[in-house]
Amino acid sequence: MRIAVSGTHCTGKTTLIEAFLAAHPDFDYEPEPYVALVEDYGEDFSSEPSIEDYLRQLEFHVERVGHYSVSDKVIFERSPLDFLAYILALKDLKREDLDQALLAATDNQVTSAMRNLDLIVFLPLYDARDLDLPEDEDPGLRITVNDRLVEMFERFDVAVPELLGTTEDRLRQLEEAMVAPGKIR
Repeated sequence: MRIAVSGTHCTGKTTLIEAFLAAHPDFDYEPEPYVALVEDYGEDFSSEPSIEDYLRQLEFHVERVGHYSVSDKVIFERSPLDFLAYILALKDLKREDLDQALLAATDNQVTSAMRNLDLIVFLPLYDARDLDLPEDEDPGLRITVNDRLVEMFERFDVAVPELLGTTEDRLRQLEEAMVAPGKIR
């Protein structure tokens, strides 16, 4: 089973995945592309988020998702939709312009990569909206990405369970979703 944990930054993806891996040591783990690219490949990203940076992370993520077959057990920190959501959020916030041809190509890349996942679960922001996060976590971007993800799950017609509550609650909900995953088209 190929699982992706989706959500904007600071919603508990890493914490949930750590709990999941402790309970399911037979699963491989694919970290967030940003972390893998910086720590494992020495790549640098700008201090301010950019469309170029998210495109690079998407490219890496798509390659990693395509590396696994249906019979593999792997959990990914992020889904292809996450990167598209960040790209669109930068456009929405008028931080960068987005070429329509690039957007169409990115949309196609995401659609194709989604076919290589069996389950996507979503950690919505409203569960973490009241956290007192520092300004450098970019609350405007956080909220916009969350809203874009919700919109895209509907647009891509993907059944995505929202995991709510404590880490233990979310782990239980993830395990339940694994038994009866929704269809990813």
